[in-house]
Amino acid sequence: MPEVFRKEGYVFFFYSNENREPMHIHVRKAGGFAKFWMEPIELDYSSGMKTPGVSRAEELLVENQELVRRKWHEVFDS
Repeated sequence: MPEVFRKEGYVFFFYSNENREPMHIHVRKAGGFAKFWMEPIELDYSSGMKTPGVSRAEELLVENQELVRRKWHEVFDS
């Protein structure tokens, strides 16, 4: 489970067996989870994460999207 970055208690990560799906990232915080597609950035699902938390996760993702894309290619294009 490659971790991409942590910020404000959110953990952004990939599952190493999901490279057949389009580029995406998972995020967890305090028992809640969400999955975002990267192109374009869009929520796929969330569970146990309230709307403000999902919104903040998306903001952090937008701020760090180049890092996420670079890490995706490092992990899955090798």
